[in-house]
Amino acid sequence: MSSTFRSDWVKGRSGNVTQMHYARQGVITPEMEYVASHEGLEAEQVRSEVARGRMVIPANINHTELKPLAIGVASRCKINANIGNSQISSGLDEELEKLNLSVHYGADTVMDLSTGKHIKQIRNTILRNSPVPIGTVPIYEVIERVPDVRDLTPEMILQVIEEQARQGVDYMTVHCGVVMEVLPLIESRITKIVSRGGALMAQWMLHHEKENPLYTHFDQLLDICLKYDVTLSLGDGLRPGCLHDASDAAQFTELRVLGELTKRAWEKDVQVMIEGPGHVPLDQIEMNMEKERELCHEAPFYVLGPLVTDIAAGYDHIASAIGGAIAAWKGASMLCYVTPKEHLGLPNAEDVRAGIIAYKIAAHSADIARHRPGARDRDDEMSRARYGFDWNRQFELALDPERAREYHDETLPEEAHKSAEFCSMCGPRFCAYKLSQEVAEKSKKIAAKLLPGHCPEAKEEVA
Repeated sequence: MSSTFRSDWVKGRSGNVTQMHYARQGVITPEMEYVASHEGLEAEQVRSEVARGRMVIPANINHTELKPLAIGVASRCKINANIGNSQISSGLDEELEKLNLSVHYGADTVMDLSTGKHIKQIRNTILRNSPVPIGTVPIYEVIERVPDVRDLTPEMILQVIEEQARQGVDYMTVHCGVVMEVLPLIESRITKIVSRGGALMAQWMLHHEKENPLYTHFDQLLDICLKYDVTLSLGDGLRPGCLHDASDAAQFTELRVLGELTKRAWEKDVQVMIEGPGHVPLDQIEMNMEKERELCHEAPFYVLGPLVTDIAAGYDHIASAIGGAIAAWKGASMLCYVTPKEHLGLPNAEDVRAGIIAYKIAAHSADIARHRPGARDRDDEMSRARYGFDWNRQFELALDPERAREYHDETLPEEAHKSAEFCSMCGPRFCAYKLSQEVAEKSKKIAAKLLPGHCPEAKEEVA
């Protein structure tokens, strides 16, 4: 195999190869050094955060094309984009386009949630072309191999998980917390179980009248993870699917189980992050973040949304980005994007773009609110470019440069307009920036006359 970005880094690694294992041995890996340089952190701080479990570096040793990143409260907030085919739509070319688009517009990780045909081939193509961590939900592929979910066995699940790990998947969503004791708690819900993986596991459990095989075989799962360094994303199979169901007994009982499993994973040095809701009213988001920190021992929180209203069909990327910004401000480490097609259909390339940009806004806003060093630098530079009518620089600084240029050029397309001291909103006579520049100049000259010696620059101009 030709050399890739991490080929030399992973040579000779065997046994327990997780970043947590090395961190707890006092070793600063190349992955930790790379993360530190890109986060503006000290390498020792990264090692310490990974060792205690408050930061993860999803970096399967077989995904050597990967450029590592960190997910944790000490690093900037990350966003994930979901791609993947369905049983009725999309193929390899479409999914590769979605991957490239996701990376282009700034997704930090990508999950391949394919549920249709050729899952293995699609995933391999995605892995070999992805510089960002790739996540999966293994149960989807398991279901493709059996006529009915009730036919699957624990051995089948573990086999698929190992195959995906060997292929290079960096993190996996596993719904280990959907245990027998929580299933009766969904009865009072409107939407019952909205997680596909959670619903599939519940169906199997109730048919066989047995405990969740991912829970009973958790140690075998950990043995696979430590061999390839797969980060476990402990899935919220009972996440609330509507505001009515938020913060209920089912959700928090599952979260408690995930906290127990987190400690078991850490005993084997397996990296863990926790998935979170879902649909949550604005006034409950902060409490949900605190609850996860308490029950899951500060493991990184990876939240879907949360959506703050249930009636934004077609605009759920906005409804959820509002919740995501608050969740990240209050401690979530990664946000899973939602597209305009949420609840309606399979996203296309343009939907992926809209979802990513909405979530880049949410994550960046949270980083500013958390006063991360340098988080606001780009915003201040944008403000200076706007005040100075530097249109090309404004396009460069925008989260979506192509869209910013496109909107500007709809009405002022000529190249000369790129240096114009107005836009089509206000025109040349009503531009507040232009007017305020004139006001500032005149104020400076008046100040020089009235207060000589206090404004030497203006005094020279008057002279």
